[in-house]
Amino acid sequence: MKKEELIHKTMNNLNTFQCCDGELYLRGIDEYGTDFQVCFDAYDFLNWIDKEQIEYIKEQLIKHIKEK
Repeated sequence: MKKEELIHKTMNNLNTFQCCDGELYLRGIDEYGTDFQVCFDAYDFLNWIDKEQIEYIKEQLIKHIKEK
């Protein structure tokens, strides 16, 4: 059985956020300048992204900004 390859994309210029029918959508531009959209199960997303995760993201972003 062939090992599945991980898909890695970069989303820039986030321009759309929508939640509809239990799904959460984020849309922006990918690394090639093409429209790119990701859809999450809204319930699963909320269970995963909690205050601890948000604080971690903030810490990492501050670290990145200070290094520049």
